Amino acid sequence: MTVSTYFQPDSLPEALALLGEHGPDLLVIAGGTVAMPLINEGISLPAKVMGLRRVGLGGIEQRGDRLAIGAMATLTALTTLQEVPLLAEAARHTASWAVRNMGTVGGNLFTPPPGGDVATALLALDAQVELVGPAGARLLPLSGFWTGFMTTAAGPDELVARIVVPVAPGRHAFVKLGRKAANTPAVVTVAVRAAMDGEAVRDVRIALGAAGPHPLRSAGAEAAVEGRALTPEVIASAAGAAAEDAQPFSDQVASTWYRRRMVGVMVGRALAQLASAEQRGA
Repeated sequence: MTVSTYFQPDSLPEALALLGEHGPDLLVIAGGTVAMPLINEGISLPAKVMGLRRVGLGGIEQRGDRLAIGAMATLTALTTLQEVPLLAEAARHTASWAVRNMGTVGGNLFTPPPGGDVATALLALDAQVELVGPAGARLLPLSGFWTGFMTTAAGPDELVARIVVPVAPGRHAFVKLGRKAANTPAVVTVAVRAAMDGEAVRDVRIALGAAGPHPLRSAGAEAAVEGRALTPEVIASAAGAAAEDAQPFSDQVASTWYRRRMVGVMVGRALAQLASAEQRGA
């Protein structure tokens, strides 16, 4: 069976109405960079598809100390986002320019590992997801959005409308290991955000990508550095804790064993970047 019906609603209420009418039989796509290749190759054969390009969710606006990013904002739009440099850096490391022009920030939340580089950065930034459904809108911490591999806490009648990101001072690091220098799926991605109190790390977030069924935080690594200076010993302790926290998998990119090893290596590199920035007075 091939796609028989394609819906392109002109507003969010219209999209929600179509979702309510057709339920789980309706495949919702954003940029289509993941879904369309599967459809074209006959791997996924939905009868009904709904695209969200016209629903008006492509904007980015400042709301006090937070940035509200429409779910349909492209990854390219994020690459020059000066308010949240960690997010901009993650977007620049995601796929190719063609994919960034089509792929969306909302769609990146649903990208199966080893994808989801932007989602990993959003997790380190304590982002929230704004879900909209018949009952109205609700905000959900991104840390509670994923419930398993390709499953989320979004209701069957809800759509992701925006991602809300705090804008706060601090330091960040983003490192990605792939088989190539660019346009490559991740072996491991690490995003770190932290405030600094002199030489001591405060309020640190360490997020891992391609190291589990979805982006995840390393509580062990965070505890290892919280309130401490980033000495080589502290960094090594955090790297080891992150490798323990990881839930790696094997695929065509890397093995479970290699991914776990590289989680430790890349967390060490990310924290070393933070330490180097502190020494430079950045």
